[in-house]
Amino acid sequence: MSPATSGQFGPPKPTPASLGWVAILFFVFAQVYSVLTSPADAMMGHLQKMMYVHVPAAWVTFAAFAVVLMASVLYLWKDDERADLLAASSAEVGSLFCGLTLVLGMLWGRPTWGVWWSWDARLTSTLVLFLIFVGYLALRSFVEDPQRRGQWSAAVGILGAINVPIVWMSVRWWRTLHQIQSNPRGLSPEYLRGLLLNVAAFTLLVIWFIWRRYEAARYERAAEHAAQAAALGGNNG
Repeated sequence: MSPATSGQFGPPKPTPASLGWVAILFFVFAQVYSVLTSPADAMMGHLQKMMYVHVPAAWVTFAAFAVVLMASVLYLWKDDERADLLAASSAEVGSLFCGLTLVLGMLWGRPTWGVWWSWDARLTSTLVLFLIFVGYLALRSFVEDPQRRGQWSAAVGILGAINVPIVWMSVRWWRTLHQIQSNPRGLSPEYLRGLLLNVAAFTLLVIWFIWRRYEAARYERAAEHAAQAAALGGNNG
């Protein structure tokens, strides 16, 4: 049994805080640049600029849940607790951005469609995705045994991530209210630059969030392992 399998791994090497500042400053720059350099859309006016947060938020949500899928499979395969902690960290951050995507979509939908919410295929499948991962996090809080918690949450994480392609294809399979995905080739260069810049900024920010949460989870588990070892040592003495 490897040290990680038995849960006997130590705390991680801390990541320099400067990387977080780089991610935040890049995010601020991307937002300011895209808002100031792109003109108002002929049909939607300045509301179009919500694309610079709504679309990147959705993309990084999918990326975060892809990490959950890969880490969950790795945990079930290798029984490495670090993979379970990475999956949980990514699920937390992914759920946050999935909720943000839903809220931004509602803010965009009210002036565009005239309603805050519609049981549209894209909106509904995204809500289902959000609820699955909220359930994933709730499940982890209720199960105390680390191995059982890892196995059960890995199963839910894999099933939840399978919903991502359904969300992506929902606008093509069911032609309802939400428009189909925008083709980058069809965007004007002034919009495309801002969109790609924000996708990169959101991605860097999410990587930073996931890694910091993963570090914190590693510290928590290392402290639990140390406490268990101390208790066993005391009992043996």
